[in-house]
Amino acid sequence: MPLAMVVGALLCRPLATLEAASHHMLTPILIASMLFLTFCRIEIRDMRVGWVHLWMLAIQFVGSIAVYYLLYPLLGETVAQGGMICVMAPIAMAAVVIGGMLGANVATMVTYSLICNLVTALIAPPLFHAFGNGTCTFVEIISRVAPTLIAPFVLAQLCRYTWRRGAEWFASHSSLSFYLWLFSLVLVLGRTTCFIIDTDAEPMVEVELAIVALMLCLMQFYAGRRLGRHFGDVVACGQSVGQKNTILAVWMSLNFLDPVASVAPTAYIVWQNFVNSYQIFRRGK
Repeated sequence: MPLAMVVGALLCRPLATLEAASHHMLTPILIASMLFLTFCRIEIRDMRVGWVHLWMLAIQFVGSIAVYYLLYPLLGETVAQGGMICVMAPIAMAAVVIGGMLGANVATMVTYSLICNLVTALIAPPLFHAFGNGTCTFVEIISRVAPTLIAPFVLAQLCRYTWRRGAEWFASHSSLSFYLWLFSLVLVLGRTTCFIIDTDAEPMVEVELAIVALMLCLMQFYAGRRLGRHFGDVVACGQSVGQKNTILAVWMSLNFLDPVASVAPTAYIVWQNFVNSYQIFRRGK
């Protein structure tokens, strides 16, 4: 994973050209494909909503408001918005893949992924009205989520019920999803690097946003793992709370907050993947 990040950073311009040539469809297709492989392992009857999901939602939304009010008097509105979006962003699409590699209860994470993204689409608009420009709608957010999360889930379940042997083959080869994730990580880091290079923000503000993103990344992984100890699944809760859909977070920042605030979720992409790399390294040992 660190090698994929380095390659993405070094080849940022050619990768940005490749993404543009695909009309920015390459990364969503990769994410949807790897989720389809993972979702083929899931039985709907194994998906249950529990108190752990409500606690994780509370951390996400109560925590985002708390972070905004904590940072606003200290570092100003732009940094406060950047910190808020790093907490308010829903669980990453790839969190289920990484969580499965680390031994998490995948059904718990899939359940939370669906709930979290739907609740985010409902709650984010009023929060952006209070702390941003107030133009966001439920449909705008859900339309960004549905193709890469809901569609693969529905297709995987249809495959399980109509082509059982094929679904079992996909499920038995779900480790391929990690390599799809590595390729998508190269593309994401390429786009991230271009964004940081081309941003016109003051360097000090960028540094503050990056440091805030690092602190929030570590705090959220820690909070999730602490919560997981109470509910018996440390990895699932740690990944669900700490690993964020930063692509969605950057889009929301650019459209509904101060665009400079998007540097925070952009930096969060790097930090969370260093954390994931370390966790996979420890798991391998």
